[in-house]
Amino acid sequence: MKIARISAMLLCVIMILASIPACGDDANTIKVGLIAPLTGNVAVYGNAVKEATELYTKQFNDAGGVNGKKIKLIIYDDKGDPTEAMNAYNKLVNSDKIVALLGPVTSGPTFGVAQESANLNIPGITGTATHPDVTTYGDNYFRACFEDPFQGGAIAEFASDYLKAQSGAIIYNTSDSYSTGLKDSIAAKSKELGLNILATEGYGTDDIDFNAQLTNIIAQNPDVLFIPDYYNNAYLICSQARDAGFEGTFLGVDGTDGVLEIDGADVSVFEGLYFANHYAADDPSEVVQNFITSYKDKYGSTPNALAALGYDAAVILYNAIKAVDTAGTVELGATAESYQAIIDAIAATDMECVTGHITFDPNGNPIKDVSIISITNGAYSMAGKY
Repeated sequence: MKIARISAMLLCVIMILASIPACGDDANTIKVGLIAPLTGNVAVYGNAVKEATELYTKQFNDAGGVNGKKIKLIIYDDKGDPTEAMNAYNKLVNSDKIVALLGPVTSGPTFGVAQESANLNIPGITGTATHPDVTTYGDNYFRACFEDPFQGGAIAEFASDYLKAQSGAIIYNTSDSYSTGLKDSIAAKSKELGLNILATEGYGTDDIDFNAQLTNIIAQNPDVLFIPDYYNNAYLICSQARDAGFEGTFLGVDGTDGVLEIDGADVSVFEGLYFANHYAADDPSEVVQNFITSYKDKYGSTPNALAALGYDAAVILYNAIKAVDTAGTVELGATAESYQAIIDAIAATDMECVTGHITFDPNGNPIKDVSIISITNGAYSMAGKY
């Protein structure tokens, strides 16, 4: 009998303990998900976003959080792969019960997540996915970065207006939606401006030898060469172009950011290169400099544009969540009412961020300027804004 009573008591204790929310999951915690490539070919981007998001999460929570409630950031690695991103999304929504989502980081993995999230109207904001399609699936998804057509047009305008280029060429990755989309926007804007594109050459994702394409380009003698791709390919192309005798100006996009940090790279090949980007570390803005100082203090390095965008996305989302809680008309949680209230609060954003003053258009895209960065004497500097 004693054994039976003890067993019954133990069962009661177990049931009581099971009913108590786990640490961090109680009413004073608000769960937000982050999907980012922490390993794989674009891990440098994902880790920059992760670091900046964690930095702002701590700053936000230390300042009082959401009216006393803390943001709990739940992070999953998508390895830059769309399938992994969907797996992470399903965990965050179905198991973790997040109230909103940050990320993914690159456009490919973001497509499926953004499309699926529209079915449940889950609020999401990517700091960094620039492809136009990202915000087309529903009214629930936003971005802190500008779209590819916008930056492609800006770098073409810079070539025509600032560099006074009369002719250009484009070399791009035919297998990558980011690169092909930028190629199209650069070509369209160049045509509008009267900048003659003399050659357009493509290559595959796994290509490392670009000499055939560059030979055709150099034969046309363009003033500028547009390279709408990520920094690793930009380095290979610039290096091989200089070796082949190209003397014109290289023009890149936001994916070019990070070229000076490539281990063992001969950075002299980038001298005189310009690229479109989301912010400049030498921008004297107080918001920019405060962010850089706090990032350096924590991580010991200057944040790149992906870090700045990740930070801004967190700023926008957390302050939207706080606005909903302050209004008190909806209880925050994994509910349709909470989701819509957060979406409405994000859409109403009007604030100074690291990458500029941000408001949103009706499609969830930010209205702001593009920074043009130059590489001079082996260092980045701001050449202007467009």
